[in-house]
Amino acid sequence: MSSASPSISIDLRVRYPECDPMGYAHHSVYPVWFEIARTELLRQTGVSYADLERDGMLIVVVKLELKYRRPARYDDEVRVIATTTRASGVRIEHDYEVRRGHELLCTGSTTLACLDREGKLQQVPEMLRLEK
Repeated sequence: MSSASPSISIDLRVRYPECDPMGYAHHSVYPVWFEIARTELLRQTGVSYADLERDGMLIVVVKLELKYRRPARYDDEVRVIATTTRASGVRIEHDYEVRRGHELLCTGSTTLACLDREGKLQQVPEMLRLEK
């Protein structure tokens, strides 16, 4: 990765099974949406998570933070924006926004740790590192 903070925007539609009985997107789907965007951001670098796993590298979420601002509703089209803010040492950090048009619905962040198959910390793969 380059020194710029890589970012991606993914458009999703709130599906019926993602909603609570009131028609709002359930709070538990936002981390799933973050993962969809994060996985596509990784794929944008030319690497898939499946490739990393085949090579013995596991990348696990060790910290997740969310702040809900406004609800998304059934059938809303939302945009999930994921930005890599750090990728060095043994961790990768991302920031997220979920928007409906220009309206900010949710912000969040994750910290990921790189592990081998035995659970030992590993350096972020060189092709994913951000130079600061």
